[in-house]
Amino acid sequence: MKKILYLTFYFEPDLCAGSFRNSPLAIELARQLEGKAEIHVITTLPNRYSTFDSGAPEFEQRGNLSINRILIPKHKSGFADQINSFKTYFFEVNKIIATNKYDLVFASSSRLFTAYLGYKVAKKRRIPLYLDIRDIFVDTIKDVLKNKMLKAGVLPALHRIERKVFNYASHINLISGGFESYFVKFKKPQYSYFSNGIDDEFLNLNATAAGTNETKVITYAGNIGEGQGLHKIIPQAAKALGNSYKFLIIGDGGVKHKLTDELDRLNVTNVEIRNPIPRKELLKVYEQSDFFFLHLNDYEAFEKVLPSKIFELGAYDKPIIAGVAGFANQFIAENIPNRILFLPGQVDEMIRQLKAYTYHTAFRTEFIQNFKREAINSNMAKSIAYYLP
Repeated sequence: MKKILYLTFYFEPDLCAGSFRNSPLAIELARQLEGKAEIHVITTLPNRYSTFDSGAPEFEQRGNLSINRILIPKHKSGFADQINSFKTYFFEVNKIIATNKYDLVFASSSRLFTAYLGYKVAKKRRIPLYLDIRDIFVDTIKDVLKNKMLKAGVLPALHRIERKVFNYASHINLISGGFESYFVKFKKPQYSYFSNGIDDEFLNLNATAAGTNETKVITYAGNIGEGQGLHKIIPQAAKALGNSYKFLIIGDGGVKHKLTDELDRLNVTNVEIRNPIPRKELLKVYEQSDFFFLHLNDYEAFEKVLPSKIFELGAYDKPIIAGVAGFANQFIAENIPNRILFLPGQVDEMIRQLKAYTYHTAFRTEFIQNFKREAINSNMAKSIAYYLP
């Protein structure tokens, strides 16, 4: 029987976009290839947030799907922490696969590291490599890394790795259409554009009463990192809006301290921050919210991305407040009605639109129909299976 090595740093029950994408995709791939191939997922034990811990077995067997979860060092999403965590993942993966034979490597990667690991395994064994690229790591590093000397040393090395990895791959899936212009220089792979999608939990939701909260609740749930830049907008917006609005932030991340420091500096009292919670509990919080909030930092790299959060929030009948640029801004403008849309960091423009907004709710039926995760996963799994020799 054929065997696919499936590499993803995040998998269920972890709480992040990588987990929400890869868990159902691996299950669908195993379903389609039942009796024809085994799927061997090697991932990590839940680690996305240092403040969230969910018990998960280190090994699972589900028919033709097997899952190894590696224990990595505790981290707080800092750059050095992430490198250390990946080193552990890299070496442990190589131990686990040492005596196994594979016919195809699939790697889902947002930081290039997992893609590089997939490349090393596939090249050594001379088998096809299918990459799922969720972010352009080199592009992001240019904006996020502030130390000029470190950047000068790191970027050339990353470019070399990138060329090796992407020029070896048989197929590259780009999660955002905004990535296309960056990848035109890599001619060898075939390309596809299977995006994130709407999970089953967000289908057939109940309609909600329009704006029943006396104080309007604006909810953000997710990572509090440099990429989101929440510290550049939420404290200032909350201060200007006053007590008729409340921001509820559910999450954790590497720059959470910047957000709390700015809230303290401005003496903001209408922002509540909670630690990450399981998805079922988050759905209840979403039901009680009036607005959903989404924001990306004003970095050039983020003009190409398409945040996965758009898909779960867009499945509700509630208005979305989104501060994004580039491809994500265009995508929301074309696909998400009932939104307040502005460029990153534009506090005054956000407040202007919010004060002029007449509150209403309505399901985005066409959006839901077009972006169901189930259909996307079914087509992507067929695309992966095509490369089995």
